[in-house]
Parts: sequence; structure tokens; C-alpha cells
Amino acid sequence: MKFIVSSGELWKALQTVSGVISSSQSRPILENYLFELNENNLKITASDGETTLVTTVEVKSDDTGKIAVPAKTIQDLIKTFGDHPLTLSVKENAEGSGSVLEILDEKDNFVCALDNAEDYPELPEFDAAQSVKIPAGILSEALNNTLFATSNDSLRPVMTGVLFQFGEEETNFVSTDSHRLVVYKRKDLISEPMEFIMPKKPLSIFKNILANSGDEVTIEFNENMAKFTFGNNIWICRLIDGKYPNYSAVIPKENPNVLTINRNLLLNAIRRASIMSNKSTNQVRFKLSGNILHLHAEDTEYANKADMQIPCDYNGDDINIGFSSKFLTEMLSVIGADDITMKMSQPNRPGIVEPVDGLEENEHLLMLSMPVIGM
Repeated sequence: MKFIVSSGELWKALQTVSGVISSSQSRPILENYLFELNENNLKITASDGETTLVTTVEVKSDDTGKIAVPAKTIQDLIKTFGDHPLTLSVKENAEGSGSVLEILDEKDNFVCALDNAEDYPELPEFDAAQSVKIPAGILSEALNNTLFATSNDSLRPVMTGVLFQFGEEETNFVSTDSHRLVVYKRKDLISEPMEFIMPKKPLSIFKNILANSGDEVTIEFNENMAKFTFGNNIWICRLIDGKYPNYSAVIPKENPNVLTINRNLLLNAIRRASIMSNKSTNQVRFKLSGNILHLHAEDTEYANKADMQIPCDYNGDDINIGFSSKFLTEMLSVIGADDITMKMSQPNRPGIVEPVDGLEENEHLLMLSMPVIGM
């Protein structure tokens, strides 16, 4: 088995699938890439047992065959080359025990021991019950806006992923960790009603690959698995089993107190105030009266305190409400708008953050933060 490949193209392909591989795999064979050669087409597979990523790269060859290549070794080596042709060929080990991969550039020769490709798990059998197509840019935007608010609590697995909720009038992408909630809505993405919960890890990998593409992503799924097909890439992963919480019941319908403010101004002020906040609650208090926002943070244990005044546009009753500076900072960092609104009802009810500008006509973004009670 022998093929010639551009080192730059091979490096890009390895980067595309590498995120799923870790050095603490449950099965040692999964610390390898599976290379499957079919003449001028090299298919590269990476898996952690739950998520499988596949990409293809063009090569020059008349051969077919498959090999299991140690992921860290091949990746560390390929990234050291510039963009020029490499010749890769499989040979018997000189000692007669197994095979090795020989990598040649113009003048240097590298040899890497191979594992047994027959031990590499087959791609999961997949019978799709439903499918939908999403432009890559929309899916990337949805993941940018939701992934940060997923939970890390393994005792509540449904919250560790993103809910994909398709409908005949709109599609929602939802994440929550019970302290905050994000609903990213698209009116220009409609299909027959269906929903599933995607785990965070594969979505984080997809997000980086999708960002600069105008292609469409085809998503096929059944009760247990989802398959994403995009350009030369296929991603197959296990879905999170369980029923997602009724998130719409948490969103207050009446929010008469509305703060409109420059996003960057508020973000920088919260960052500064948070330095003086209590490190267990991260609380920053919003006191609103007239068109001035009074920000207050305090850590009584160390006698640290911040009092700040920021100009704003406020309509509503005087209110004094505490939020987590950590959560607000993450929310405001993700939103791309110049100005945002914060809608509030009472000090013990959630606050709703929405962008004023920066969204397309068919998209809507709502972020909700639970209040932090007490100092």
C-alpha cells in the first residue's frame, strides 16, 4: 500500500477529525487514525467510541488497503512539514513483527510502527428515521450562541447537550444549565416537527469546522444516533437520551422594567466590578433609577467593594437585582450586537438579555439569567 499526498492537505484533514481523540481512550486502538485507501481517495477516521469523525483527502495511488496509524505520532510529524508532497508506504517490519509506515519527503525518511487495522471498530450501523438540511453558517451561529450555556453536570445528562427543536414555523436551538438559558430561534429554517439532544463534545468540534463554509449540512438521525454529512466530512455520534426540560415555562412573560445599554460598556463594567465580587457567588447588583445604572459588587470577607455608575436608557420602576457576573460576562461576550436590552420583572425573577441590533430578520436570540439572591 503506497500513496503520495500533500503534507498541507493531510495536516488539514487530520486537524478536522483530531478533536475526538484523547490519550485516555477506553480502547487502545482508538488512539489511532484509521487510514483507508481506495486508489486516489484516502478516508481518515477518528473515534472515541461515542463519536466517529470521517474525512477524505485526495491522494495519488493505484492501491487499496487500510492501516491504523498512531494519532499523536503522525500528527506531530506531519505538522512539521511545509506544504509539499510526501510518499507514504506500508512495509513489513524488518524484525518480521507487524507492519510499519514509511514516510518520505525529498531527502528524509521516517518510520512509524502500526497497530492492527482489523481491530479498529466498524462505522456504527445507521438507519435514519428522519433527516433535515441546515446551511453550515446557520448551524455554526446556533452553536456559537448556545454551547457556552450547556451544563457539565453528569447527573443531569440532558442539560449537557444542545436541544435541536425543528418545527413547521421555526427551529429552536436551546441550552441551559438551570442557572441560565439560551434560545436561538430561526424563522427561515422549517421542517416537519422533530427534536433531539446533541452532546457538547462533538458540537464543539463541528463548530470550528463549519465556521467558514457556505455548504449545507445534512443531518440524519434516529432515536439513538445522529449523522452529519458536510462536504468531505461525516460525523456520527450517539444522542443524549432523555426528555429536555420545558424551558419555555421558565421565561417570564411580563417584564415591564427594560434597560437598554451599550453592550461593550456594560461588559467592561461588569468585568471590572467582578474583580471585587464575592468569589463564591460572583454577584453584581444592578440598581436602576432614572437613566443611571448603579453597579455594586462586594466581598465582605476581604473588604473589597466596587460602586460604579453607567449611563443607560431605562424604562420601569426602581429595581435592585443581583446577577452572576460570570454568567453575564459569558452572555455579553457571545452576543454580537452594539446594544442590548435587559428585561426584568422582580428581584427574585430571571432577567432576559436580548440584542437590539446585529441579527438578521429571521433570527432571534434570547438569553436568560437567574438572579443571585442576597450578598
